[in-house]
Amino acid sequence: MGSGDDGFLLVSHHIRKLRGGSQPILVQASDGQYYVVKFVNNPQGANVLFNESMGTELYRACKLPVPSWKPLMVTDSSLDSNPACWIETVEGRLRPKSGLCFGSEFLGGGRKRLLEILPGTSFKRVHDRTNFWLAWLLDICAEHADNRQAVFVEDAGGWLDAFFIDHGHLLGGPEGRRQVPIRASRYLDPRIYSDVSYENILSRLYALAALDVDRLWQCVAVIPDEWKSVSAVSSLGRCLDTLARPLMLLRVLDGVIDNHGEVKQGERGTGSEAILRPGVQPAATERPLPAY
Repeated sequence: MGSGDDGFLLVSHHIRKLRGGSQPILVQASDGQYYVVKFVNNPQGANVLFNESMGTELYRACKLPVPSWKPLMVTDSSLDSNPACWIETVEGRLRPKSGLCFGSEFLGGGRKRLLEILPGTSFKRVHDRTNFWLAWLLDICAEHADNRQAVFVEDAGGWLDAFFIDHGHLLGGPEGRRQVPIRASRYLDPRIYSDVSYENILSRLYALAALDVDRLWQCVAVIPDEWKSVSAVSSLGRCLDTLARPLMLLRVLDGVIDNHGEVKQGERGTGSEAILRPGVQPAATERPLPAY
């Protein structure tokens, strides 16, 4: 397994560009694995790499499924020999900065089927859709400024496991702005939230309040300094402070339920048969596939 002078995995092969405002690329690293890579000087904003790395760690700490990530080293010679992977701007192509970039495990390898958009009939095949409620609550606390994105991996039995991806707009967004409305971070198709019990959501809420905050700050300490900014670190601090307040989390939960759709009368928090039943809302099908 090859590595750079500092022990980081090297980007060994540039494969192709991927869709998305940050203009990620698909690469193979010196460990033979495939990664989705985002560069420090991506066109979305300075906080993207910090948001991606700490967003992944925050989700994992809350027991939500995410691809693994690593800092990858990209060299000048590698970039110079692969101009097709350069960043497109209105002034022309921009060469990415060499050095450490963010690499997220690519889930599309192997024989498993990877899906980005599901038809309505497939939502009941998704394992543990309570995760989407927990992700929405977490995104609100973390000031996520874009729709929540996920990909679905199909197993041999036809069941789907959701993995949450693309955290670049977490923590106030790529530029660190705040004032994010509740619905901004909802998954695009609201049908994923249907028929989930209030009790199940409430039981998962405790995962947010039981975070190992010290461990998360240790993760911040080892993130490359070039990825850090005052606004991103401050937003993470606000998020962790909110997550440490159970009454605040309950208020956020009630706000999310009221915003998405009313619980049936008398059922909120009253027993195991309490079911969230959102009002009829059209699925947003005209938006392009999520950028992975």
